[in-house]
Amino acid sequence: MAKVLVVDDEKLIVKGLKFSLEQDGMEVDCAYDGEEALEMIARNDYDIILLDLMLPKKDGMEVCQQVRETSDVPIIMLTAKSDDMDKILGLEYGADDYITKPFNILEVKARIKAITRRNRGVKKEPVKPDNRITVRGLTMDTESRRIFINDREINLTTKEFDLLELLITNPGKVYTREQLLSLIWGADYPGDVRTVDVHVRRLREKVETNPSDPQYVFTKWGVGYFYKD
Repeated sequence: MAKVLVVDDEKLIVKGLKFSLEQDGMEVDCAYDGEEALEMIARNDYDIILLDLMLPKKDGMEVCQQVRETSDVPIIMLTAKSDDMDKILGLEYGADDYITKPFNILEVKARIKAITRRNRGVKKEPVKPDNRITVRGLTMDTESRRIFINDREINLTTKEFDLLELLITNPGKVYTREQLLSLIWGADYPGDVRTVDVHVRRLREKVETNPSDPQYVFTKWGVGYFYKD
């Protein structure tokens, strides 16, 4: 049973989401502004957060950014804005997905189930039996899911870690964006392949000394992404 936090200042939307999600057996908490949301996140462990962009006190981007400083809990942004730049901005701040209002509740449920199934499921590709992988100054502990570069810990989100782990444990193999979307986000994920590009860019900014001259995440132009020994 997934534990969900719904954050929106429109009480009718919150009421509708809470009712529909509880009908599917989920446990639902509600918050109506950014500060209340952060307080509840600090006190509870959630499987997923539905977070409105336009909130009183602290907006959704601020909340998302603060949550990402300490947690990789999946976040789906809810917003009335449909511009692609807003979507990219939401992902840059650490959101996992993005749904534009007005939305179909069946779509919301499908996104929640896809994300929670992926996070609780078995890895889709095997990893090396040794829990620690070291390449070019980067050490990855696949059990504790921690990353260190030259002994400095790097904070990655769940998807950033999964992307890097998949590429590093399969050196030389080029993955298309469609393959990465299916492997990391799940075969039934209804999102856009541009999500992969945004996460790769954010991953490079964290792990590469010079993102334009990468050591870990390489681009095969016109095809996809890979890691090479």
